[in-house]
Amino acid sequence: MNSLVLAIGAAVLYLIAYHTYGKFLGRKIFKLNPDVACPSAELEDGTDYVPTKRPILFGHHFTSIAGAGPIVGPAVAIIWGWVPCMIWIVFGSILMGAVHDFGALVVSLRNQGRSIGDIASDVVNKRVRLLFLLIIFFLLLIVVAVFGVVIGVVFNIFPQSVIPVFLEIPIALWLGYMIYKKGGNHLTLSIIAVVIMYITVIIGAYVPLKMPTLFGIGPVGLWVIVLLVYAYIASTLPVQTLLQPRDYINSHQLFIALALLAAGVIVAHPTVVAPAVNLSPEAGLTNSI
Repeated sequence: MNSLVLAIGAAVLYLIAYHTYGKFLGRKIFKLNPDVACPSAELEDGTDYVPTKRPILFGHHFTSIAGAGPIVGPAVAIIWGWVPCMIWIVFGSILMGAVHDFGALVVSLRNQGRSIGDIASDVVNKRVRLLFLLIIFFLLLIVVAVFGVVIGVVFNIFPQSVIPVFLEIPIALWLGYMIYKKGGNHLTLSIIAVVIMYITVIIGAYVPLKMPTLFGIGPVGLWVIVLLVYAYIASTLPVQTLLQPRDYINSHQLFIALALLAAGVIVAHPTVVAPAVNLSPEAGLTNSI
């Protein structure tokens, strides 16, 4: 199967879904009204409720969503062949991932920005709230664990990636400070931040950092611990301090990568080497490792 045909087919289906199913959900189901104030404006406190410019908010959510589902998911689904992978990417994103995230955001916006688990106490009862929050906790635990292991393995195999990843933290802190405290132009500052990020990539190529084995814990295990500590610290800070500007930078990098991938598919349009369907996923997993 030609990769260009698959890419064009997916793009066409996304456009159709956005202008039909997406608009139906927005207009008929959720009845979106742009004139209604968001909780960030009504309850602004500088910590939990912070009005955010649309491009920054888009970058934050785009980067957050483009993780376990659209990136890691297809990488796993390809073990079963490119047909299941495309089903995951196209129909899974449109009919499950997009609807879920869209609906969760709208429901949260209409309930003072509260989480879905917390809202369950109003809709059903407090016992359901507790159960819902437990389910969310374990789901997030799985997601964090998967990402921790994946990034830990990447750091171990490619030690050149360590410096760029961790230097993004001070870059993001600087970007958040300049935008929210100094009122700087977010687009100009983010472009500068992305340029600096690519410079750190060059630095990382010449200064790889390899994690040793300590206290009987291997390099991957130690990286996972470091990443979990970072995740805790980042999650306790106000979102505009680190997470939001970091994701805004990452969204630029994702768009650049997507543009390069699209250009590569258009120019080279290679044939997909994976089988259409692989009924022996164990063998596929072994071969991929």
